[in-house]
Amino acid sequence: MSVLPKKNELGFFEIRLESIGGLGANLAGKMLAEAGVLGLGLSGSNFSSYGSEKKGSPVKSFIRFCDPDTAIRDHSPIEEPHVVGVFHEALYKTIDVVSGLRADGIVLVNSSRDFDVIKNDLNLEYGTLAIVDALNIAVEEKTKVNTAMLGALFRICEFLDPNSMREVIRKTFEKKYPHLVEPNIRTFDRGYNEVQFKTYEVPEGAEGKTFVRMQPLLGYETQELGGVITAQANSILKDLSGSRQGFLPEFNREKCIDCAACDNVCPDFCFVWEEGEDKRGRKQMFLKGIDYQYCKGCLKCVEACPTNALTDLREMIGYAEANRVKQNFPYTAGGIL
Repeated sequence: MSVLPKKNELGFFEIRLESIGGLGANLAGKMLAEAGVLGLGLSGSNFSSYGSEKKGSPVKSFIRFCDPDTAIRDHSPIEEPHVVGVFHEALYKTIDVVSGLRADGIVLVNSSRDFDVIKNDLNLEYGTLAIVDALNIAVEEKTKVNTAMLGALFRICEFLDPNSMREVIRKTFEKKYPHLVEPNIRTFDRGYNEVQFKTYEVPEGAEGKTFVRMQPLLGYETQELGGVITAQANSILKDLSGSRQGFLPEFNREKCIDCAACDNVCPDFCFVWEEGEDKRGRKQMFLKGIDYQYCKGCLKCVEACPTNALTDLREMIGYAEANRVKQNFPYTAGGIL
């Protein structure tokens, strides 16, 4: 008798993890698949999809499980998952993380917010929503978000054996990082025990989300006639907020001495300056604020600040937009700003 709770027409139980580089979704997918294959004897596969492999870029990890007598001959990306794991809430801005989710599917979100608020953000009509504060667990245990998310995923996928995952964690870390074994097991256990669920009733005959493939902004049908480039190559329109892993710098103007130590270490031109006069009437540049559109939360500025005018703050939804001081680039955007 199959231990899988659901299957698609090919006999697969499918999981898709939505994340950004640096949060460990790729490793989480590998460990999840390994626990199912080696721990339960299921057939399984795992692979990931990502761009330039750098920290902060979008990452998708795919996991398929099926009964031992079913061959896996499908290695395409998962478009209609039974479970979706969202490692970072900032992904809502640019990616439809629940695209293709089945009507009775489960969405796991790394968040500390209320169910109904997240449901509205995801445009989720029905199904099961699971929430775990994986970031807070990882900070307290000095580990990474992925292990806490794995614990929650094991609670969702009840057919998987948590003990097999604990063994995978031991094997993964004990050779190179033996000091991380116990903290990661504690993180896994907390994710397993602290995840919360809320089910929104699925109407009879309800259909799942339609899967939509993302299209490039400039293709052969949408590019300018003759291949005209209206703005020279730059990254002015790029939004790096999706790269932040839960923290950003908070600026306190009263403590700032305008020493520019923060700007010297900032890799992304986040700090906005304005010209003014000091108490003696001398010309000087004063720090006006931070353009959070370009801030990826590296917190190098916090380390460099000598007066604690910059401190690390756990990011709250809407904080960056409300406190952003915009850069002004009038000549480099080709008239598009």
